[in-house]
Amino acid sequence: MTDAISSQEFMLIDWIRRLGGKRMPPALLSRLREEADGMPLLEGLSADERDRLLRLAGDLLLAKTITGLEDMAVDDAMRCRLALQMALPGMNLGMRAYENWREAVLYPAPFVVRNRWQDGMGLAHEAEQVLIGQAHYQGPLVFSWPDVNESPLLDGWNVVIHEVAHQFDMLDGPANGAPPLHKGMNRQTWSQAWNQAYRQFCRTVDHGVEGWLDPYASENPAEFFAVLSEAFFEIPHLVARDFPDLYGLLKLFYRQDPAARLPRVAEDALLPPPPPDGMGHG
Repeated sequence: MTDAISSQEFMLIDWIRRLGGKRMPPALLSRLREEADGMPLLEGLSADERDRLLRLAGDLLLAKTITGLEDMAVDDAMRCRLALQMALPGMNLGMRAYENWREAVLYPAPFVVRNRWQDGMGLAHEAEQVLIGQAHYQGPLVFSWPDVNESPLLDGWNVVIHEVAHQFDMLDGPANGAPPLHKGMNRQTWSQAWNQAYRQFCRTVDHGVEGWLDPYASENPAEFFAVLSEAFFEIPHLVARDFPDLYGLLKLFYRQDPAARLPRVAEDALLPPPPPDGMGHG
């Protein structure tokens, strides 16, 4: 076992050093391994899957800038913890899925943004909102570090996966819950299944029915896709039970089957959703 691990580590170090002429210190690769070992989110990955995940996380660390704001220092452990979570959704998609952004920004706490929007009558509104994550079209990913740090638990909440899902959604334009699909996937099948499930979920929220899925998913189709994506990677058995058609489509899109590798999480063990005026995603 020791010899196999050492050989695999040597191959990864050699590969990372050759990538684009850049070099990653072996200590950083060791930190990636250490962080991965402590993440419940990554339980059950095969040796090949773990290898792909580490390679992609290394790619992201080399290609993307991770910046701390408000005088927050960002160390290697933080960078690796963020990169591994960013890499998981794209583990079988590759770096092309991450091509429309260059920077991740970390705040030391939830942050305040001022949003402007127009209602159905054409009236302009403006208000402040406290967020734990935000994705910008062709722009940076923004996170609250405490929430990134706590996201690898299997509790159905993962701000990193949520915002990465938005970025995947925005590969062909502003987020709308309809990301560009792979060859062989049918757009009409995707649209029908997601639109039907979204309308049904909105009806349950409107009637005050509480369940395991964050009611924030009813905000719009883009949030529905992002919230289901984080649930897909953390509590996949519940997604497969209550949204079987969407689970099948997410398997095709992410080219992963988390329910085949992760333990079941009891519904009553999940944290309750936040109040309507609580902190949210962007």
